[in-house]
Amino acid sequence: MTESINGRGPGSGVAARSRLTVVSGPSGVGKSSVVGELRKLHPDLYFSVSVTTRSPRPGEVDGAHYHFVAKSEFDRMAASGELLEHAEFAGNHYGTPRAPVEAALAAGKPAVLEIELQGARQVREAMPEAQLVMLAPPSWDVLVSRLTGRGTEEAAVVARRLAIAEDELAAAKEFDAVVVNADVRQAANELLTLVLTPSSE
Repeated sequence: MTESINGRGPGSGVAARSRLTVVSGPSGVGKSSVVGELRKLHPDLYFSVSVTTRSPRPGEVDGAHYHFVAKSEFDRMAASGELLEHAEFAGNHYGTPRAPVEAALAAGKPAVLEIELQGARQVREAMPEAQLVMLAPPSWDVLVSRLTGRGTEEAAVVARRLAIAEDELAAAKEFDAVVVNADVRQAANELLTLVLTPSSE
């Protein structure tokens, strides 16, 4: 289910100009799964690969899922203005390389960025024309189940993520649209419609 917020959903624009779509939402909501399905539906979109200081999880590939860097390299990139946004989340640092996003947009290719709330707010400031889409769980109980079912983190970390998730979901009003992830394929299709809606700004 897609909900348009602030009147900025599909159909509000008339100019055919590609834009950046920021996909955000609480940890465990399925951002990676939905964006992964979006890749299959429309592989010609530009998908930004974030840099992070955290260690790879099982199955993650450097350069594909993230660019895994040392804290010193991350700090250098942030200081030199190479990052469109950067934020700390659960003790790790994440950021978006600026140049590839700008190059994709200049070439007329819609760009998709999957990041956390702090970063989404920074992108809104840096690129007001960017579209912010929140991915939400069908219910709070479903989100709790997804997070506790991972089995990859300690209970204290999960509890911290749930506390952050409450704040993130409360920020839905800051977004242009909300997509509920009850089914990955359906959510990806709804997200694709939003991504392909051109900017009117």
